[in-house]
Amino acid sequence: MAYDPERSFGFILHDIARLMRKRFDQRARALGLSRSQWQVLVHLSRHEGINQSGLAEILEVENITLGRLIDRMEESGWVERRRDRNDRRARLLYMTERVAPMMERMHALAEEARNEALAGLPPAEREALVDQLTRVRANLSERGATLREAGRGDDATGRKAAGCA
Repeated sequence: MAYDPERSFGFILHDIARLMRKRFDQRARALGLSRSQWQVLVHLSRHEGINQSGLAEILEVENITLGRLIDRMEESGWVERRRDRNDRRARLLYMTERVAPMMERMHALAEEARNEALAGLPPAEREALVDQLTRVRANLSERGATLREAGRGDDATGRKAAGCA
């Protein structure tokens, strides 16, 4: 069977992710919050009190990149840095009370984007799709952890995997 990028799992996922980001950005622009800032807030809500290095690792960005983003968010009054009681040099990150209404609105925007993407799929099919994608993510996470533990990188050859499948 000939290779068809329109039916390629990796390319389809990539396009879906790109289009979801685009739709979300279009909706969120009115709130004055970028997708990067939204990602920081979502992960910070799950890990409030984390240090900047830990959050950068979760977000898979450089510490300096996150630092600049946190600086802007702190200036806007959305995030605050507090001293770590166990390490005077370290600062821990917290959301401010000002963020709560914005988080509610951002969740609503995400729901709108999700509903647009899943339009035409009955609830049972939506759940099945999410379940299947969750399993795919787990497969790749488990495989990646196994390869890292074996010191072989991200693929069986020891090289970082490139491209979409």
